[in-house]
Amino acid sequence: MTQLTPLLADLSASITELKKDPMGIIRDGLGETVVILNRNEPAFYAVPPAQYELMIQLIDDMHLADLVKQRQDEPVTMVDIDELIQQTS
Repeated sequence: MTQLTPLLADLSASITELKKDPMGIIRDGLGETVVILNRNEPAFYAVPPAQYELMIQLIDDMHLADLVKQRQDEPVTMVDIDELIQQTS
């Protein structure tokens, strides 16, 4: 049976194409992720900086959401922000 590999990008290029013109591959991707194939198998994903930054922000948001869920049943302590600022001065 043939093993199918899902591609997690709409655009693809071969390693050979990448070696010939790496920046051209990225430029032709128009800001989208490009999957780089080696013998028709995904070798890696070339992710533009803006998409990478968005991915990192989403991961951070997910981590913070988990933290909120973990702490939602903890008791609440009311504080005065001005008083806290003076304590640190």
